Amino acid sequence: MAQLLKLYLFAYNSLQAFGWTISLFRILTSFIATNSVNGAYASAGDLICLLQTCAFLEVVHGAIGIVPSGVLFPLMQWSGRTHFLLAIVCRIPEVQEVPAFITFFAWSLTEVIRYSHYALNIFGGCPSWLTYLRYTTFIVLYPMGLAPGEMWLMYQALHYKGEEPLRGFLC
Repeated sequence: MAQLLKLYLFAYNSLQAFGWTISLFRILTSFIATNSVNGAYASAGDLICLLQTCAFLEVVHGAIGIVPSGVLFPLMQWSGRTHFLLAIVCRIPEVQEVPAFITFFAWSLTEVIRYSHYALNIFGGCPSWLTYLRYTTFIVLYPMGLAPGEMWLMYQALHYKGEEPLRGFLC
């Protein structure tokens, strides 16, 4: 049974790494082809939505105990990202441009490294340089995706959908 779980986790993490690699490739290809950051959502948005939705399995993995992460932290990350993605970015076309590029680039690069690290660690074959990248790139990529990406995009979204209901609620 332990071998079967290892194979499952290897497959899950490998597929996620592959999917995020494709999204990163699409984002960069769009950027190079158009010399603009405005095509990130159009080129990779649907794939990123799918990958992020499938990441709910990480919450399940923690809940049933096949990974040591537990439930709380994966649930917080998954729900925050999924809300941002499905409730804001997918629903408001006006905010799908520049901040989406920053966020999608940071997420994609982070997840390619993270899922590759997880997949290779399952059987103990992870190179030290990948472990180094796994625990250092987030120092730059996390704030890059969060501040100029997610937070700015949510602020911009207020101008399109949120002002009236918010104003009515506060007054």
